[in-house]
Amino acid sequence: MKEKFYITTAIVYASKKPHIGNIYEAILTDAIARYKRMRGFDVFFLTGTDEHGQKIQACAQEKGISPKKYVDEVAGDIKNIWDSFNISYDKFIRTTDDYHVKSVQHIFTKLYEQGDIYKSAYEGHYCTPCESFWTESQLSDGCCPTCGAKCIKAKEEAYFLRLSKYQDQLIKYIENNDFITPVSRKNEMINNFLKPGLQDLCVSRSSFDWGIPVEFDKGHVIYVWIDALSNYATALGYDPIEPSPSNCSELYKKYWPADVHVIGKDIVRFHTIYWPAVMLALGEPLPKMVLGHPWLLFGEDKMSKSKGNVIYGEDLMKLFGLDAVRYYLLSEMGYNNDGSITYEAMVKRTNSDLANTLGNLVSRTAAMINQYFNGVIPQNNRNDDEFAVTLKNVVLSSVKDYVNLMDGYRIADACEVVLSLLKSCNKYIDETAPWVLAKDEGKKEVLGNVLSNLAESIRIASVLLSPFIPDTSDRIASIFSFNQNERVFENFDSFTYPCAGRKLGKAQILFARIDEKKFFEELAVAKAKQTKTVQTVEETEEQTDNGLIGIEDFNKVKLTVGQVIECEPVPKSDKLLKLIVDIGTEKRQVVSGIANFYSPADLVGKKLILVANLKPVKLRGVDSNGMILAASSGDDVRVVFVDEKTEIGSQVR
Repeated sequence: MKEKFYITTAIVYASKKPHIGNIYEAILTDAIARYKRMRGFDVFFLTGTDEHGQKIQACAQEKGISPKKYVDEVAGDIKNIWDSFNISYDKFIRTTDDYHVKSVQHIFTKLYEQGDIYKSAYEGHYCTPCESFWTESQLSDGCCPTCGAKCIKAKEEAYFLRLSKYQDQLIKYIENNDFITPVSRKNEMINNFLKPGLQDLCVSRSSFDWGIPVEFDKGHVIYVWIDALSNYATALGYDPIEPSPSNCSELYKKYWPADVHVIGKDIVRFHTIYWPAVMLALGEPLPKMVLGHPWLLFGEDKMSKSKGNVIYGEDLMKLFGLDAVRYYLLSEMGYNNDGSITYEAMVKRTNSDLANTLGNLVSRTAAMINQYFNGVIPQNNRNDDEFAVTLKNVVLSSVKDYVNLMDGYRIADACEVVLSLLKSCNKYIDETAPWVLAKDEGKKEVLGNVLSNLAESIRIASVLLSPFIPDTSDRIASIFSFNQNERVFENFDSFTYPCAGRKLGKAQILFARIDEKKFFEELAVAKAKQTKTVQTVEETEEQTDNGLIGIEDFNKVKLTVGQVIECEPVPKSDKLLKLIVDIGTEKRQVVSGIANFYSPADLVGKKLILVANLKPVKLRGVDSNGMILAASSGDDVRVVFVDEKTEIGSQVR
């Protein structure tokens, strides 16, 4: 029976099309999954999309469509991108899938009923793009430490997970297991988050409604920490309503716990503290490992639309081809340190590694077999000279190094090992000079040994390359007529020459060398056309804007229903009234210039709309924390009152 191996990517947030930095994670995970399949494991590879949240709701409103329709479009695009990059996933989960929604509701309810979730209120600095609350000390000049956006102070009723309850168990698990890799990420979690003490975690939201509703409190939706993270279990059929092993999904029984979650280094905390805390609370086994990979930078900068340095995967594929992009990303991104992508670097690596080293080796070897042996791979008499011995030692030791590195998820280093193997093959050609041997009929057997050694080395290399550049591996097999049995991973402890006597297939160029001068001239023309198109669109938008704002701007304003519980004139002012407004989670003091139109008695007990996230100001020495909505016509001012049945704390949208 095959040993199981369950691997996942982080699910992609379905607010926009992913750029090449996002796609890297899927390619990395795919390479590991393909390697494990090649080694005989029973692999289950999960990926998918995270489709709830305030940002998605705002994006949908801006397009004038429902959130569900919006995520259907974006999730479809993401799935198509994954397919175009040859991602060999076994399942693509969407957090809007019915089974996931139901299971997440059951998880939340179970945690609430057993006392691991409780209701309270959250107050802090809120970042809309990241949909995260931050404390004062976590801010960077009043901005979100993750994305740099300006944060607003907000208070919101919410449910909380007793994260602090599981702190000691988490520390013990992390310290005693190879749970977090690289080790630098492990040290960061222990020293920066666990040992200073965990705070309970906000796991519901009540200020927007695009999410999975809490079953027993319809004013709340379940937040990302339970909704999105639970996908790793729900995708396998986990549901706590049927907790006994006999009733669990066959997939869950077979594949859980996950062998490795592959994620970006920026979300390690969520996967190594929040997610295992949820599973501890549910009484389920914890994931075995979380691999926090580094970022792909554009040059030395993080990719950002505002910086104009975002590169999309489909654009790179058009310029370089699928496997050239896959190879660059996998060979560039180290285990610990961030990688970098530029067009210049891609051109150089495609030319040096793929066209010159790999492509040239395959082309030269096939051409010589065609020329000197009528296209038939020659036999080998096992009479090795010093060059053959050296080549075989390099190839066979490279296989061992490759296995050790791939087992440790050091993919870039494994790519380098295969590249060195290919360079040794090219060196072997230069050392043995087959074109010289071919001139001497007495050296025919020696020539046959050289070319059969090269064919066997290429066969082994093509197997090692298959997790990285699978299409190219297939094309190499086609050129040399390697059958499927000859492409199965073996221990490779010796050269076995299974293809001797085999007729070569059709010759083909694996990677054409890129003319750098021509490439950058054409790229400059393409960028100029794109810039002109963008400018035209922006000019058109400016002409038709007429002062209109987008939904994202509108969503920055928090409009909350409150009830006036106290009201009195502001001393030494004829125009100002001081109101105490109950907005459910707190009582706000607000100063308003409506004394000429209303008496305090007119307002006490009335429900109105408060702009709840205005910066506090002082009016005539009195603090004002918000503004009430009112309409004006000429000199008359009328407060906007709401229906008595409207609940205090309701959000106006």
